[in-house]
Formats: sequence, structure tokens, C-alpha cells
Amino acid sequence: MDYISTRGSAPALDFEGATLAGLASDGGLYVPREWPRFSEDEIAAMAGLSYAELAARIMQPFVGDSLTPERLLELTTQAYGRFAHAAVTPLKQLDEQQWLLELFHGPTLAFKDVALQLLGLLFEEFLGRGGDPLTIVGATSGDTGSAAIDAVAGRARVDIFMLHPKGRVSDVQRRQMTTVLAPNVYNIAIDGSFDDAQAMVKRMFGDTAMTGRFRISAVNSINWARLMAQVVYYFAVGVQLGAPHRKIAFSVPTGNFGDIFAGYVAAQMGLPVARLVVATNVNDILYRALSDGDYSAGQVVPTATPSMDIQVSSNFERLLFDAGGRDGAAMAEQMRGFEATKAMRLTNAQREGAARLFTSARVEADGMADAMRWAWEHAGQIIDPHTAVGLAAARVDDGDASIPMVTLATAHPAKFRDAVERATGRRPALPARVGSLFEREERCVSLPGDYAAVRDFVLANAGR
Repeated sequence: MDYISTRGSAPALDFEGATLAGLASDGGLYVPREWPRFSEDEIAAMAGLSYAELAARIMQPFVGDSLTPERLLELTTQAYGRFAHAAVTPLKQLDEQQWLLELFHGPTLAFKDVALQLLGLLFEEFLGRGGDPLTIVGATSGDTGSAAIDAVAGRARVDIFMLHPKGRVSDVQRRQMTTVLAPNVYNIAIDGSFDDAQAMVKRMFGDTAMTGRFRISAVNSINWARLMAQVVYYFAVGVQLGAPHRKIAFSVPTGNFGDIFAGYVAAQMGLPVARLVVATNVNDILYRALSDGDYSAGQVVPTATPSMDIQVSSNFERLLFDAGGRDGAAMAEQMRGFEATKAMRLTNAQREGAARLFTSARVEADGMADAMRWAWEHAGQIIDPHTAVGLAAARVDDGDASIPMVTLATAHPAKFRDAVERATGRRPALPARVGSLFEREERCVSLPGDYAAVRDFVLANAGR
């Protein structure tokens, strides 16, 4: 299996190369040259596998010769051994149609752990084969940062620099990053939005002052290996609910489009996905893009769902590339226009390709709060605000009611205690495994929303 850039001009890489590179050298995102596909018999045979076994089976076609099947299984067993629930991603029923897939049983209480616990091990595995040390630069709207830091803190030959928008993440999210005092971890709070932070990270990949000195990689969902790991839980829930002989629908609270794009990949691999509901908050660029083809960025509005407060969804490029016919040159031209103007129209091919599987819903604050109350009063489930946006979208979806609708529960409700308490009157407690989070020392540097200031900080500290 080799990987090509969505923008067409970067060299193709194998799985190891794509994992260590993160972003392609032409500014594009790596995708497999072709989608592997499982037969109905192969999907049926997945029933009864442990999560680690299922993960190794789903990922092997993507990994190719970079890891033996035996070594891949060793890594998935190690990665998912740190989760607090034996099922890793347990499924909960809310009513006759609605289900929750709990993705927050990892060490930092968010769905990002499912991918990043493995990605940290992959970095260690590949760096152990030689080559330069790795400098990871990332931007987080809340959960990616803590999950990535947990995955690589203290590991040899890796430094991590994580940018977050100052004052726009929850106190739990911030402390899960800033209380990790490992010498290879650098937290940076910038003045600005997540989109500003993400733009800085992408710029570093094209900055020769950076790439000439350091081997830079990414842990955001622009890194293919992270997306690959997220495909697994779509198969896990699909098989539990009757795949390959029964279709399943999914509603996903969506910001950077990585989590829901993993569902699209699962569908390309043969999972019978009926539809994917892109649930957005008032930062609704994806809703507008999928509803009427208008992919134009506005101002980011801070909400109670900070991980969705995004106006530029990086992984959407992967869908546009695949649905629009995989024309790298055309994709590069389209993205150059968007980066210059922050506005673009989807082509007819892109809109038609996306519409085969995707629908979208925009959920405002009242709808989010109503979904939190409904989940508690009708099913005894406390859910976080992001999950509530997904559930609200699921409950208004007008698809076939006989098809199970699974909302991805992306974060533990205790990460957003204030918002949960306002909606339900109940204040969720942090799990004991988090420990004394609010008693620990924090370490973080605040920098202006200026690329040069952030670049210079990385230049001064990487590889120390």
C-alpha cells in the first residue's frame, strides 16, 4: 500500500513514510492510492474478535509491509490495554433506534485516545529503525492536545509542541495538557482561534527554516495513521449491530472532519453504512458546504462545544479529493483559491459524491441542551455537549427509522462539567483514573497570534 497527496505533486510514500511525514510536502493530505475492501464473509468473520484483534485486522491492508501482522497485533494490544473499559469502545442503547458509541474510556477521556495511543507507539517503532529525531507540531481545539501529549510524553527522540487557543478550551482540557511536565512536552497558548493555530502548524510544514533543521510530523487528524485507527470503531459497532447484513447510520459531532471521514473510509472498505450525519454547532461551514456547496469561512464563534469551534476543516479536503474524482492538480488549484479567499464553491462532482453518503444538521445551544436533558431523563445517560450536538442531529434525522442510528460519544461529560450541570442539574465527577488533576503544577507559555513568535519558540527549544 502506498499513499498519495490530495494535491498531486508530493512523492508517494509507504505507510511508515506517511506516518512520520504527517502533512505532504505539497501541502496536501495523504490518502491510500486505493481503498482496500472486505467481503461480506470477511466482515461477518470479525464478530467475536477482541478490539485489539479487530484493529489489527482492519489496519493490516493499510500498513502493508511496514509492520508484520504479528507486530501490528502486539502494538494494538499494547495501545488498547490502557483503556478503562474491557470493550474499549462500548455501545449503549438509548431507545429503539438511538445508540451511543462511547469513545472516551482512554487515559485522557476523549475519542482522540483511540487513535493517538496507537500513533505514539507507531512513532516509537519507526523512529527506532533510525533516522532523525521527530519534532511534532500540532494544534488542538481541546482534546487532541491532551491525547497526543499523553501518547508521546517521555518517549525518546520525540519533542511535541502543542498549540491551543488561549481561553477557548475547558479547564479540564487545558490541565490535561499543561500538567504534563515531561521534558519533551511544550504547551503553547496563542492569542486567537483554533483555525489560527492550525494555520500556523500547516505553515511550519512549508517553512524551510523549520524543515531544513527538523524532521517535522503531525498528530492532528491530518496524519493518515490517526484516521486509520478511527476506522476500526465503525467496524466494531457495525458488526455488533448486524453488519454485513444490516445497514447502520452514524451521527458525528464534527469539527475538523477527521472522525466522520473515518466512517466514510469504513464505507469504502465494505461496511454497510446507510448515511453519515455531520452534526455542527453554529460554526457551520460543513453544514453549508454539504447543504448548498458553500464552503466559506466566517468568524469563529466560541461555544460550549470548543472542539467544534472551527471554520476550516482540514480533513474535508480528503473527501473533496475522493468524491470529486481524485484529480490532484484540480484539488491543489481549488485549495489555493480557498486559502487566498477563505471561500469556495464545491464542484458538482464533489457535491454529488458527498451526497451519496453524507447529510448534515446545524444544532444551536438550545438544541444541544435539550439533547443532554433528553439523554438523562429518558435513558439515564449523562453526555457531554459535543455528544449532545451529535445526538440532537441524530434525533431529527429523517432517514429510515428501521436502521440503527449511532451517535459517537466523543468525550467524557466530566471534561465539560459546567455545561452539563447547566443543562441537566447534575455535575459529573472526574473518573478516579484522572487523579488529582486540579492540584498539579501547570507549565505553559503564552504567545501572541503571530507565526514568527511561535516558529522562533520551536526553533529555540526543539532538540534540546
